[in-house]
Amino acid sequence: MTGVFIGFIFGFGIWFFLRYVLGGFFTVGQNERAVKTRFGKANRIGKATTLDDPIADRLNEKDKERYIYPQLKVIQPGGPYFKWPWERVHKATIATNTLNMARDLETPSANNNGKMLEAVTKDQLNIGLTGQIRYRASERNLYAYLFGVKNPIVHTMGYFVAILRQRIANFESEENILEGSGINLEDELIDGISINDLRKNLNAINDYMESECASAEARYGIVFDASLITGIDPPQQVDSALAAINTAHNVVSSEISLARAEADQTIVQSKRAVEIETLRAQAEVEPLNALADQLRDLKEHGPNVLAAYLRNVRLNLYSKAEKVILEVEK
Repeated sequence: MTGVFIGFIFGFGIWFFLRYVLGGFFTVGQNERAVKTRFGKANRIGKATTLDDPIADRLNEKDKERYIYPQLKVIQPGGPYFKWPWERVHKATIATNTLNMARDLETPSANNNGKMLEAVTKDQLNIGLTGQIRYRASERNLYAYLFGVKNPIVHTMGYFVAILRQRIANFESEENILEGSGINLEDELIDGISINDLRKNLNAINDYMESECASAEARYGIVFDASLITGIDPPQQVDSALAAINTAHNVVSSEISLARAEADQTIVQSKRAVEIETLRAQAEVEPLNALADQLRDLKEHGPNVLAAYLRNVRLNLYSKAEKVILEVEK
């Protein structure tokens, strides 16, 4: 009986050593970050919270009261590290992931089976949006990512879709009028259809979404890297109308560009002609000015100098002339 008890103790010791001593070592991958919990409580950095981090600056005052998470001691890549049996390691990958923006993680059949996200424009047109978003887990707010929110990416996608639909519903182009032309293409041609504006301003919409969704890091522990809206599909009943509008828009833009080019060319030619005539006038006036200066200098040297100069000029002319006609006083 004593031998059996000793064997049991020996076996338990070996099992404990293998299970909790050797098994207590762990490593953290290059694209991973980890935190340890002790009896279910994560290791924290004193009393510091996300409100002490600059990521909270993107929240409004109401959200700052709601999204308060403790800052955790993050285990960096490397190892081996050791944990006690009463500790547990939670790992999170910080690699950037790409997700179809039309995909509903809770209802896969929604949004045409995750192929196209529907939205309504300001002029009450149902359009389809396609594209992707890039995101990753926030190392600065792992508490929200691991413990604060059950499924962070679901919350982030819901937040993204809500903001995007609101932006589409209220979108107005800031440049409806061609600069300097005085022609409002929206009033003359498009007559309220804003899909063209949405297509022309995809970059601005993407930038707006990135700016508005930057608070997702403080809310859900998700860093929103980029919004890549790539397509806007109009309803079938307005496809032909939009094609005609685009054609008319291109024709008007082309005519205005040609008119501006011809006007610019005419202005340049006019300026050049004025410059040439100015130079010619200056060339004719310059000898007269020089002669006047010379005569003025001669006159300053005495009353008889100018008369002598005129006599010498007259004699020089006489030497070159074949005939001289003189007026004789009677």
